[in-house]
Amino acid sequence: MDVQKFTFKILWLENNVAIAVDHIVGNNTSPLTSYFFWPRNDAWEQLNTELESKPWISDNDRISILNQATEIINFWQETAKNQSVSQAKAKFPNFIFTGSN
Repeated sequence: MDVQKFTFKILWLENNVAIAVDHIVGNNTSPLTSYFFWPRNDAWEQLNTELESKPWISDNDRISILNQATEIINFWQETAKNQSVSQAKAKFPNFIFTGSN
């Protein structure tokens, strides 16, 4: 993913992880999606549907965003009970994190 185009905002919670995507415009970000929660909902499928509704996003960018969302979800599933939000920030340094642990 071209880090100049998109970034993730992630809520790192004990029982859920929420993922939103922002579009980077110059030195600012603009919300591209709302937050999608995993495992409360199928965040990956919701994100895919949202990205497909934006025809200006290339297939390569959409696939890259979805692949990175998969990495985030998998990392949360494997480590949420054992990793703090600061450790998640270290794993994904280009993303914006907020969390309760």
